[in-house]
Amino acid sequence: MSTSRDYTGGCHCGAVRFIARLPEVIPYLIDCNCSICVKKGIVHCPVEREDFCLERGEGSLRLYQFHSRAARHWFCGHCGIHVYGVPRNAPERLTVNARCLDDFEAIRARARLRTFDGRNHPRDASGDDGGI
Repeated sequence: MSTSRDYTGGCHCGAVRFIARLPEVIPYLIDCNCSICVKKGIVHCPVEREDFCLERGEGSLRLYQFHSRAARHWFCGHCGIHVYGVPRNAPERLTVNARCLDDFEAIRARARLRTFDGRNHPRDASGDDGGI
């Protein structure tokens, strides 16, 4: 059984701060090649909604949506950093931008990087509007 712990993180300016309960050793992060993730440089870390707590900055968050408008990309309205999102292929959970985690370098050194082909998203091929 894997143990978990609370990881802290936030945007660049500090207006947005969060806590995410994740595995003690995060086994993998997701590198998506879709247009928005590539341009923003996001490395996704999946987290269950009940394991995510926005400590501060709700009023600073701005929402960006495009294409199907199913995915939700939340970023800080002050510094512009993408903090977390709701992927269209799994709207029941969130993905935290792992680069926003305070321990990112240590996490990245241990975690496997999985690729996700968002450029050829499975929901686009199926005609479903719903993806990362």
